[in-house]
Amino acid sequence: MDTDKPQPTSGPVAPGSEPGGPPGPTVLADSTAMVVAVCVMFAALGAGVGWLVRLLAKWLVTLEHAPWQGPARLLTSIPEPWLTLGVLALGAVLGLAAALFGQHDELAVRVADDEVVLTRRAKPRAFPRAAVQLAFRDGKELVLLGQDTAELAREGCTLSVQRLAGAFRAHGYDWADGDPHEDEFRRWVPDTPGLPIGANALFTARERALGKSGTAEEARELRDELARLGLVVRDRDKRQFWRLVP
Repeated sequence: MDTDKPQPTSGPVAPGSEPGGPPGPTVLADSTAMVVAVCVMFAALGAGVGWLVRLLAKWLVTLEHAPWQGPARLLTSIPEPWLTLGVLALGAVLGLAAALFGQHDELAVRVADDEVVLTRRAKPRAFPRAAVQLAFRDGKELVLLGQDTAELAREGCTLSVQRLAGAFRAHGYDWADGDPHEDEFRRWVPDTPGLPIGANALFTARERALGKSGTAEEARELRDELARLGLVVRDRDKRQFWRLVP
């Protein structure tokens, strides 16, 4: 056994890996216990909101003039205990659905000797070992850099820095404690000189997308368009910062 070769520090070992052989891939994701705890918490919160809605409805129907009295009367017309059981069950189901959606949106990271796979919303993205020059956490995002310092990926990630660093280093990848190109970023302002043709228009469209809810996918697509122009883009408080790839 090669004792100098680092071993995975967390996550299951792939089937077929044998003691003394090369380490299997390391999979980093929220544990089952954490997922269950989050689902239980959100279900309880949802049930609590349902209980408050019941109390609010019963209070509204006692007022002479108040908004939402029609829906309140309709709700309170349901006899007990079905009213209480119904609002508690509906609130719990909605809370559980919100928790499951949130967990589905979390990033899972699979690190192997030959590739890194990032999976979000059941959509995996694979990056060959030869393409990944460096990995690091930038705030709440996991970043993979390519051989030319361009970004291969920038994904929101709630996994701990220690687990990520241990997994990447165990499989021989370079890991940094921060962005080595931190000093190269400049804040974008309208009509910034020296940018590639078309970049200012893309930044303007992306600024509008960042200012609206439900446009995260559009902002991601515009980031990809800017990357094709040789620009690395990151966000801070809905402000855009950029650097040029050498």
